[in-house]
Amino acid sequence: MTILGIETSCDETAAAIIEGKDSYVILKANTLATSLDLHAKTGGIIPEQAAREQVKYILPVIKDVLQKTYGADSFTILNKIDAIAITYGPGLIGSLLVGVETAKTLAFALNKPIVPINHMVGHIYANFIVENEKINLPEFPLLALVVSGGHTDLLLMKRHGDFHLLGGTRDDAAGEAFDKIGRMIGLAYPAGPEIERLAKLGNPKRFHFPRPLLYENTYEFSFSGLKTAVLREVTKLADKLTSQTIQDICRATQDAISEVLVKKTLRAVKEHNVKSLLLSGGVAANQTLRDSFSQMITEQGLTTNLFAPAKNLCTDNAAMIASAAYFNFHPIPLNDITADPELYFN
Repeated sequence: MTILGIETSCDETAAAIIEGKDSYVILKANTLATSLDLHAKTGGIIPEQAAREQVKYILPVIKDVLQKTYGADSFTILNKIDAIAITYGPGLIGSLLVGVETAKTLAFALNKPIVPINHMVGHIYANFIVENEKINLPEFPLLALVVSGGHTDLLLMKRHGDFHLLGGTRDDAAGEAFDKIGRMIGLAYPAGPEIERLAKLGNPKRFHFPRPLLYENTYEFSFSGLKTAVLREVTKLADKLTSQTIQDICRATQDAISEVLVKKTLRAVKEHNVKSLLLSGGVAANQTLRDSFSQMITEQGLTTNLFAPAKNLCTDNAAMIASAAYFNFHPIPLNDITADPELYFN
């Protein structure tokens, strides 16, 4: 089965074509246009501006994946695909509408089935994408940690489409905490990659920030207290925020977030005796976090296999949306598909 995926939940405009084969999917083409440079100037995403850029990008992005896959960018080539997958939430309403209405129009014109996909579910299914050939794949039961700018959620899955939410964030998500703390110390948006880079140069013993809910017997997360602790320290330092101090704050921030994510997630791994642990979402591109998970799995003698997508598939993309549609193929009538910015796991 060949599926065209479309993703426009935030500031990215993405299209991809995948080919589903049994228990995995092959990525045929993946294209993404971003308005990140515009939002970096204001330290965050301006929803209306993001949607306006997506209106400009959406058709060229789709044409580009057609060219990469079939050698032609004519929309008549779309007859070669079997179905269309579209993100319908959560996200920014204006951005979602650009993708949803484009996908519905194509599905109507081509008489193709359309599968609406939860954006966060899509992140999980980035772990089932391969570039060239079949490799080791996740086995059920599995745990999925979705960690991004808007979400920090831990889910148990016993089969495809079976999502049991063990816990989520009560306030700031991990990626949001990275971005807000980055803004406090003068880093550009998005701050996560730069914090990871600077943390490698930081003194791990200078600052110790709180690990919210680390020892609470739940799988919920909270990072607003960490953000407040950093703000208190930055305010106290005032004009003494040297480059070394910034590096030290980055190190302490990353250590705090990583410890909470790793320890709480591995406690769930042991409790539910899962075969696979899947990392996903933009923060999953953090190599230090990946290494921390690998190290702790080895130290604790766990047999659970760790999976994380290729780093370009951790951030928002359409390949993950098409992958999720392949494994959860439930087409619905066009008139029943509406953008839902408040969508959660269901």
